Amino acid sequence: MECLYCKGQMKRGVAPFSIDYHGCHVSWDAIPAWVCEQCGEPLFEAAEVDKIQAALAALDTVTHDVENVPPSPITA
Repeated sequence: MECLYCKGQMKRGVAPFSIDYHGCHVSWDAIPAWVCEQCGEPLFEAAEVDKIQAALAALDTVTHDVENVPPSPITA
């Protein structure tokens, strides 16, 4: 497989991925990917992208639940 950017050779490996998503910085250290041996550009397969999207959807559920918790009264 050839890199879309520099035409270097791609090999199986892992790559980090991060995104700012609805005000949250989300990152993964090692997502399986094709990684260019020359420039390091990762290419994620559809199955991995689906997993990332599922994790972000789960984050939406968690943050929605937190946003809807009423504030506690302040007592002195």
